[in-house]
Amino acid sequence: MDYKYIEQLMERYWRCETSLQEEEILRLFFSQGEVPANLLPYKDLFVYAQEQKATDKPGDDFDQKILEMVDEDQPVKARVITMRQRLMPLFKATAVVAILLTLQNALQGTFTNTTPAAQQPVEMSNTTKAPKGPAVAKADSAKVDSTQKVSAITETEYN
Repeated sequence: MDYKYIEQLMERYWRCETSLQEEEILRLFFSQGEVPANLLPYKDLFVYAQEQKATDKPGDDFDQKILEMVDEDQPVKARVITMRQRLMPLFKATAVVAILLTLQNALQGTFTNTTPAAQQPVEMSNTTKAPKGPAVAKADSAKVDSTQKVSAITETEYN
């Protein structure tokens, strides 16, 4: 037989370009006794396929064997699934989403240098800031001094 033709068929077989008749030619070629050394590794593939083709047919007693394997005496019991069991995957998914959102918020606050708006000091537009430097009394200093003396005296009398 022409081995070059068989090698060409093998190349086409691996590219899935062979017809059923050409695959049958390959099976017949590899089922014969003499096979060249370079094609010997492929022999088992085609011989196995030929052998399985003959043995894959179930026998006449196939139905009987299957029925014997099935125990029809024991009825199948239905399981009762509660609403909690049905919704458990949803609860788990919700918990995972809540954890991920919590971690995201925590990490976002950690990695950003800005403080949240609730922690920033609020400036009022109608107020004026005190000038920096030495304190200057704008009111009558005599009145301030006398009130401080009175408060100091009352504290000492009650203690």
